[in-house]
Amino acid sequence: MKIIFLGPPGAGKGTYASRLSPILKVPQISTGDIFRAEVASGSVLGKKLDAIMKKGELVPDELTVKTLMARIGKPDCRNGFILDGFPRTINQAEMLDKKTKIDHVLNILLDRDILIRKMEARRVCKSCGKIYNVADIKVGSLHMPPLLPKKKGVCDDCKGPLIQRKDDTKEIIEDRMKEYERKTAPLIEYYRKRGMLKDVKVVGGPEIMIKNILKLIGK
Repeated sequence: MKIIFLGPPGAGKGTYASRLSPILKVPQISTGDIFRAEVASGSVLGKKLDAIMKKGELVPDELTVKTLMARIGKPDCRNGFILDGFPRTINQAEMLDKKTKIDHVLNILLDRDILIRKMEARRVCKSCGKIYNVADIKVGSLHMPPLLPKKKGVCDDCKGPLIQRKDDTKEIIEDRMKEYERKTAPLIEYYRKRGMLKDVKVVGGPEIMIKNILKLIGK
């Protein structure tokens, strides 16, 4: 099964993808993680990506898709994959369409104010990237409990330190929201026209949402 998660920054794409991955037995794939791994490897591609990102520039669509296709061509993707953070533009979506067939596109819906609160409270393992959250959000019937580690400041999985990302501040979050609305939000209409899009309204924590998503995709 091949799945794409769409939604604004902080909507929960990474959290849902990471929890669905072992259930569906397909890998979660993040282009950001791929880029960082390539840079760390010191490969020719990694050096090219590092030079681009150090300038604060976006990785060109052609290079992004090429990198992604190399990843999904690996044996662990034989039965599918979950894309987290890709595609980001119509051009990337069109390029992906020419390479492979996607089964489901899931569009995460969450109010802007809640998104900002959630992102400001996000904590990420510096070593393995696992996501936690210290906010306990209650708005009307919506309750999103915190996702806390067993030991404060320490990742449950690899025991790495938890950090707040530099881009998880209100000012940067709002800039990222505007960038999403300008570039990525049009993907919603792109996939809706193709009958592939399913809206996923956030009504609770990950335990509730994973059950809802599995029903939505017929699992």
